[in-house]
Amino acid sequence: MTLPASRWLTDLERLLPIRSQFVVSGAIHDSFLAPLPGGAALVPLIRALWETLKAKNYRFLLVYDPSDGLRVYPDEIAVREQAEKLFDLKLKSGSQIVSLETLANVMKTLVSMRETRCALVMDFASRITRQADHLAEGEHRFFIAAEKLATNAAPIIPLKDGVPAQGEKPLYNPVLWLVNRAQDLPSWFTLDSERIASLIIGKPDYEMRQAAAQQLAPLFAGYADAAEPAREKFVKRFAESTEGMSLTALSDITELADRSGLGMGDIDDAVRCYKVGALDNPWRKDYLREKIRDAQAFIEDRVKGQHPAVVKTLDILKRSVMGMTGAQARSGGSRPRGVLFFAGPTGVGKTELAKTLTQLVFGDEKAYLRFDMSEFAEEHSGARLLGAPPGYVGFDAGGELTNAVREKPFSVVLFDEIEKAHPRILDKFLQILEDGRLTDGRGDTAYFSETILVFTSNLGIFVEDKLGNRVQHVKPGDAYETVEKNVREEIGNYFKYKLSRPELLNRIGDNIVVFNFIRPEIASLIFDSMLNNVARRLAEEFKLKLALTPQVHEQLLKRCTGDLSNGGRGIGNQLESAFINPLSRAMFEHDLEGKTRLAVSGMSEQDKVVTLALQSS
Repeated sequence: MTLPASRWLTDLERLLPIRSQFVVSGAIHDSFLAPLPGGAALVPLIRALWETLKAKNYRFLLVYDPSDGLRVYPDEIAVREQAEKLFDLKLKSGSQIVSLETLANVMKTLVSMRETRCALVMDFASRITRQADHLAEGEHRFFIAAEKLATNAAPIIPLKDGVPAQGEKPLYNPVLWLVNRAQDLPSWFTLDSERIASLIIGKPDYEMRQAAAQQLAPLFAGYADAAEPAREKFVKRFAESTEGMSLTALSDITELADRSGLGMGDIDDAVRCYKVGALDNPWRKDYLREKIRDAQAFIEDRVKGQHPAVVKTLDILKRSVMGMTGAQARSGGSRPRGVLFFAGPTGVGKTELAKTLTQLVFGDEKAYLRFDMSEFAEEHSGARLLGAPPGYVGFDAGGELTNAVREKPFSVVLFDEIEKAHPRILDKFLQILEDGRLTDGRGDTAYFSETILVFTSNLGIFVEDKLGNRVQHVKPGDAYETVEKNVREEIGNYFKYKLSRPELLNRIGDNIVVFNFIRPEIASLIFDSMLNNVARRLAEEFKLKLALTPQVHEQLLKRCTGDLSNGGRGIGNQLESAFINPLSRAMFEHDLEGKTRLAVSGMSEQDKVVTLALQSS
């Protein structure tokens, strides 16, 4: 295949006749494909730059960095001696420490050099000054000298035997500043001079990654013996799965695969291992499939009365485990494993289902990452969640979300009450849902490709009428079909019209899971389950067996399930107020030493104080 050219190098060639200095920023520490005598290879920036300039008859590069000073490239004896003679340098040890004043003189000599073509590369130029906007006196003089040279320099034709060489076109002897960000240099230096060009090195596109994958492919086990169609398929998959990555990352993935014994067929595992730092993939474990196959009874034991929601959630989970998320797209491998949008009334089991999923997949319900989105209602709070932008206070700390996902790449991430977050923060979820990654202020990328994202919301239960009053849109007793239809409709209206972000709703897709109201018969089951939890706590803490008379049980059931507007959480609150509190009070008054049974034989209320009649034995 034809070797694609890096855009910044193409732009450099095009601008050499008209620009004297270049500020090169972006991915300056990446690797680059360059044509070498032995064939194409991935090389560092300096080597790629040299191969480009050598083709234009440049003789050598002078490379300066604040740590080692000046050196010559390529490091050959004849070239070094020529540079020493032309610039009055002493490079016998390979490099020479020079002051900024001496460097300015070298720069002045270089731009007017007629004896040979050469270039000066200011490597690690971001570290020449401590603060680009607060220069020391010597630093200020140095950049003024550089700006003056950029303005006064002229393109030259090298001399041969004292006369301009035939067939040569006038080109500058350029100065190239390699910086992480353009703002690492004084702003006036680049803004006030038309002779200084800015070149930005971006992440490699698909064509470049494909060419790099072609060069790296022979290093994978099994490639040499594979048929040509299998090789082509492998190269294509390698390029597709590394979207947004550098060529250096492709090299590292290849090295990682070699050390881990991964072959052509394991390219997805190699890329995932590079992204999340773990070779072991819990999503592919056979035991997980067994657990999920029989999971419905386990989930419905904890989340009662939500059969349609449980079934749909399990469908999405099974799709995630089988790696079929986004299978309809050309490339969906980098998207999150699964996305769930739990909607419905308060206290019906949305958060509980997220915990149950975590318990099911990871064996511990506390293994999920939870973010209460009501804490991110202000736009500036996004810096806390996702990391402050570069240059702002705290940008080097990263974000709570990105840090947590890097620490636990295989996890369930719960975003509670998503509608309470600021709309600008919600915009960040577009990138997570589509590309499965997010970069924080430090420049570190968190990959969400191995996570399940769960959003919870109360949207659609209450709406505003024409007078702006908050009215209930769906009510207990409505058929589930009605609840689901109305809630889905209001969620759509919220994202499309109130937020004006239909694209976010489109990314969530049909993964909206609507929960029903707690029905009276289900409330009774929830009540009994909570009462059993109380009995279990008594047995664990005091070795006591709890017993209630049928009359007390019925009385307590009516009290706790009389109002279901707050769902299961409301049942729990009533049980705590009407039973657990008076039970704790009564236990203080009883001598429980040596007792094994605690019976509640009566329940009364006076002045809104509930009293229980206890008998211990």
